Amino acid sequence: MCCGRPCDYRRNMIAEREIPLIAAPMAGGVSTPELAAAVSGAGAFGFLAAGYLSAEALAGQVERLRALTSEPFGVNLFVPGRHRDVDLADYQERVRSASARYGVDAGSPQWDDDQYPAKVDLVITQRIPVVSFTFGPPDRSIVELLHEVGSEVVVTVTTPAEARLAAEVGADLLCVQGMEAGGHRAIFEDDRELPGGGPLYGLLAAIRLVQAEVDLPVIAAGGLVHGADVAAVLAAGAVAAQLGTAFMVCDEAGTQPVHRAEIAAGSARNRADPGVQRAPGPRAGEPVSGRQHRCTRGLPATEQPDQADARRGGQGRRPGADVVVGGPDLCPGASSARGRTGARLIDEAGASLARATARLG
Repeated sequence: MCCGRPCDYRRNMIAEREIPLIAAPMAGGVSTPELAAAVSGAGAFGFLAAGYLSAEALAGQVERLRALTSEPFGVNLFVPGRHRDVDLADYQERVRSASARYGVDAGSPQWDDDQYPAKVDLVITQRIPVVSFTFGPPDRSIVELLHEVGSEVVVTVTTPAEARLAAEVGADLLCVQGMEAGGHRAIFEDDRELPGGGPLYGLLAAIRLVQAEVDLPVIAAGGLVHGADVAAVLAAGAVAAQLGTAFMVCDEAGTQPVHRAEIAAGSARNRADPGVQRAPGPRAGEPVSGRQHRCTRGLPATEQPDQADARRGGQGRRPGADVVVGGPDLCPGASSARGRTGARLIDEAGASLARATARLG
């Protein structure tokens, strides 16, 4: 039993998909209705990223996605963190010259709830097939309302302790995020004494630890860019592999040209250590993982990357581009999410599993 309900791993929308791949929800414009539709249409599972969107904008994306496909899809919500007063005067002074160089205002980080209540109401009324939560578990009452309308609930976790909390509120699946993941660390509470905001587990270790703690199906996320990575996490017991960076270069993604160029030209030694940077915006001060650039190189863990990069989007030069990606730099060139990307990953995974099977004899 899983939190009082029958736990049947064969009966959830993600595990039933023909292709055990998920296009990770990537906030900030990368995840688009077109990308989610292409991924779900190919037999895998696509997500919309509600983070940083208004509830109205999210409603428009849901409408657009449903016009593109009748396949199931998911929406990811950011659970609001606690408001913290942080003195950023020194940081703002430090980035003033960078802001002037790009011709933009540095802005000022501020806390808000990312319109979380309105977005929760939206995913319930719209009966979104799968709703995932990042930065904490939703209230049990929210999970119950989602279950009443037939939605499945996924909670992103980074530790066994977080997995227990997610199970207690009634989550149907857990998305286990390893330290290799790009972007925000999906921690529930930020321990500012630790660079990563909490314990840093590699993905395979995290899967094993979580599975030993709770009896829920798991999705694996973090640093997966090759079919061999997919094979490894499936062999470890995951029902699906969630990839972000690998889909950023797809034609349907909303990735800015400067970021596409950075991904294509990047090298593994240019990737930041998890927790080195701390995020601006609604998740101000929380750890993120991504590429180093001149605005972040040498900054201590308590300082934040330059917000100006997000504002200038595709207009800036490569040296200042802020790209929060995960895993080694083995991503292929641009292709369609509906066609080559998923097929390539599955072919690579099959070949890897065949080699392992032969080796085991």
